Amino acid sequence: MKTSKTSRSVLIFCVLVAPLCLAADSSFRVRVPDLKGKQSKAVLSFDDQAKTIEVRPVKRDAVEIPYGSIDKCSYEYTNEGTMISDSKVHWLDIEYHEKDTHKTMVVRMTKHDAIRILDALKAHTGIDAEILGNADKRHGTGWHAH
Repeated sequence: MKTSKTSRSVLIFCVLVAPLCLAADSSFRVRVPDLKGKQSKAVLSFDDQAKTIEVRPVKRDAVEIPYGSIDKCSYEYTNEGTMISDSKVHWLDIEYHEKDTHKTMVVRMTKHDAIRILDALKAHTGIDAEILGNADKRHGTGWHAH
């Protein structure tokens, strides 16, 4: 009897914790530039139930991009140099359409989350981001999002 109680407890724990683990790989802190180039904090989330990518800036309206309306995604980094150091800025461009209107959502990612976001993009939408410029050389030849 003790074994079955333990098994049930483990099963219940797994059922309760599994969605939290999946959620950890579906939401990321990012920044989004406005029309003037000023960047604001936002959360990028993959909602598999609604089949949308959601970008929720702190001070602007949220944008929901249905998976089916995504035309192309691309990743690149740019160098942001200062007198003291050179740092890389990681960007994800999501090109999509709403009816006959072509739109682009530009997201700035942290170095730590860039690969995780590209992997999540592939896992949730089935879309591999196109790697632009020298970004693929960063991890050796042939690197791409899985």
